[in-house]
Amino acid sequence: MTRETTDDWYGPEHATFGDRLAAARESADMTQSQLARRLGVKLGTLKGWEQDLSEPRANKLQMLAGLLNVSIMWLLNGEGEGLDGPPEEAQIDPDVSKILAEMREVRTALKAGTERLGQLEKRLRLALKESA
Repeated sequence: MTRETTDDWYGPEHATFGDRLAAARESADMTQSQLARRLGVKLGTLKGWEQDLSEPRANKLQMLAGLLNVSIMWLLNGEGEGLDGPPEEAQIDPDVSKILAEMREVRTALKAGTERLGQLEKRLRLALKESA
């Protein structure tokens, strides 16, 4: 049930933190509500993590890893002790795979754009502060 490479189903090029969290939770046979309750967080918080809208703080990340029997590094980047890919019988239609790959590309571009926008905002604030 473990893999030490990033060239697997849950590696950074194939899955996000939210994907790995949801897969580990399902593998542990827990619902979102059950895991949220055990972590002491709101259901909406856990859903946000699984949808990659936010990420847990270090203490909750450590609790997640322990409850789900995976390493913190595997949750973060797919490396270390974690899950193997889904069973082989769960083949994904090639058209669906293409859509998923495109969605990952868009997500990556959005993240990069958001980071760039933040940097530009910071530069603008500095420029406005200096001109005042």
